[in-house]
Amino acid sequence: MKTYLVAGAGGFIGGHLVKSLMLQGHKVVCADVKPLEYWFQLFSENKNFSFDLKEYENCLKATEGIDYIYNMACNMGGMGFIENNKAECMLSVLINTNLLRACLVNKVKKYFFSSSACVYNAKKQKEVFIPGLKEEDAYPAEPEDGYGWEKLFSERMCRHFTEDFGLETRVIRYHNVYGPMGTYDGGREKAPAALCRKIILAKMSNEKKIEVWGDGEQTRSFMFIDDCLEGTQKIFNSKLKDVYNLGSDEQVSINQMISIIEEISDFKVEKNYLLDKPKGVRGRSSDNTKILEDLNWAPSVKLKDGLSKTYSWIFNQIKSGDNTKKFTLSY
Repeated sequence: MKTYLVAGAGGFIGGHLVKSLMLQGHKVVCADVKPLEYWFQLFSENKNFSFDLKEYENCLKATEGIDYIYNMACNMGGMGFIENNKAECMLSVLINTNLLRACLVNKVKKYFFSSSACVYNAKKQKEVFIPGLKEEDAYPAEPEDGYGWEKLFSERMCRHFTEDFGLETRVIRYHNVYGPMGTYDGGREKAPAALCRKIILAKMSNEKKIEVWGDGEQTRSFMFIDDCLEGTQKIFNSKLKDVYNLGSDEQVSINQMISIIEEISDFKVEKNYLLDKPKGVRGRSSDNTKILEDLNWAPSVKLKDGLSKTYSWIFNQIKSGDNTKKFTLSY
């Protein structure tokens, strides 16, 4: 049994990761900036810290007696949030910096940093249905402004802590993770959850029209949370030290995803395109060649299957009102 710290444990991926580690029999320490009552998943048997990991003293406290760290903590959300909060997103660099410093003091054995596909060069993402982005496509650097620069800088910080201090680090670039037990309203939700919510509310009110940001032709790939957890832990537990993509290569347009959710919901909608809203890059998808060759693994959950589970969970949340404040609060 090892002792893990999950930073960002109150968030979407962090909460699922905590549960997975607990089921494997590990001791888990959890930290998140949100008050405990707003954590997406909270397990009372763990040591749970509600404090800001941008502060070095809090990082020192959280890492005492820790063997391994998963850093999932950052200030982020969907495109609407990250395009309008660039400074706030970049301040997350303090979390990674101070956790790395604390690792050296408290002799942590291995450290994981959750990066993002937003690090990739924007010039390679100007068309729809582009070829999957390979890990080397992050350079020459031109990442998403704000959030993407913070992630790319933090990747380099991990690399240099390994080179200079011998700290074993792992870095994964996530491509649009979605699934149950996450934000679906309030401004930080991502496209799968937002569109599920819009179509659910349209069906409940028999309102035929939903708002869509952009023209709906922008393309992305989306990875279900189960694949995210499996891939993350496979890479963390391996001896592989390179940066890896972790994402589906099933690239779809937003309009195509709406059609899938319409089929799941058995309800057709009209689309009101809001061309002045944040849209991000024109096209983005994950090239999984590297992880497939090195670990013989790639995400396997089809988008429709993952969306069906996500839709069902959001529908039950909205219908019952259970935990609505927790899952829609903008943090």
